[in-house]
Amino acid sequence: MNELSGRPNSANVPLKEATDEKGNAASPLLPNHVKNYLIDIDGTVTEDVPNEEPERMATCEPFPDALETLNRWHADGHIITFFTSRTEDHRAVTEAWLDKHGFLYHGLLMGKPRGGNYHWVDNHIVRATRYEGNFSDLIRENAEIEVFKKGG
Repeated sequence: MNELSGRPNSANVPLKEATDEKGNAASPLLPNHVKNYLIDIDGTVTEDVPNEEPERMATCEPFPDALETLNRWHADGHIITFFTSRTEDHRAVTEAWLDKHGFLYHGLLMGKPRGGNYHWVDNHIVRATRYEGNFSDLIRENAEIEVFKKGG
């Protein structure tokens, strides 16, 4: 990583080989102690800036608890990837903003679908945490989730 910025670099986390139920190679897995965080930007680590007002993207301030928590998670060896609804046209201003404020991260994915109400379907473990105004260490709570009906 560039020591002067949070610009993306390889996480350098060794992946574990995996196989499917037939013994075929499958997508490798992170070690259990490493989390792969996908973090929204607008409304999550800073004010909610719509794509239609890109001039605000350069001047908004980060939420202090978000900056502190995410950089601690990065230092603890977790993977931090920002996943935003900002478009590729906004990549340069977004990278400059992340660097200016000292966010440490491994990746930046642009073009997340807009509108919320996300439902992620994946063959890997997925956990979701809705941001509600406070970044802190995560705690465990039981919650009702939607799953696929078994066997059908």
